[in-house]
Amino acid sequence: MAKVYVFLADGFEDVEALIPIDVLRRGGVEVVTVSTTDFPIVESAHGVGIEADLQFEQCDFSDADLLMLPGGMPGASNLFAHEGVCKAVSQQAAAGKKVSAICAAPAVVLAPLGLLNGQRATCYPGFEQALKDGGAEYTGDLVTVSGHIVTAEGPAAAFPYAYELLAQLVDRQRSDQVAEGMRYVHLMSNK
Repeated sequence: MAKVYVFLADGFEDVEALIPIDVLRRGGVEVVTVSTTDFPIVESAHGVGIEADLQFEQCDFSDADLLMLPGGMPGASNLFAHEGVCKAVSQQAAAGKKVSAICAAPAVVLAPLGLLNGQRATCYPGFEQALKDGGAEYTGDLVTVSGHIVTAEGPAAAFPYAYELLAQLVDRQRSDQVAEGMRYVHLMSNK
């Protein structure tokens, strides 16, 4: 079973964390939420308190198939300010293992760490220059896959982002089954 760690910092964007967590768990992926604060309860950008599964200090990320960074502000900035998160994400990427980030997190965390240099990436509109400054080719797409790094644009991208991650961690058939069960396919057919 694939294992994912999701870093939660105060100010994270609610749906950018919770939709992927939900989709991945439905798909049979082990998802561990990790508080980067001094407390197990992390407050979202919209004032929702979420109890994380573990505190950062309790984790060993060597078994991670994916490290995931939700966006939101100041959530993404709080992730970048956490030395342990930056070290774990850098080590994961250096090992050629999967890293994903959505909204502001690609620009505020991954780009300054140098992880997007020579990669294609997307982010929330208004943060494009930070991606470019980090050496990335900005795509403007909802979801961009570039090697072992997956980036997504913002809250509206949470579902396609989650289904892409599930397809990579399990397979496309399972991802499609979960999307069908959640009626996402129906939503997309009514565009």
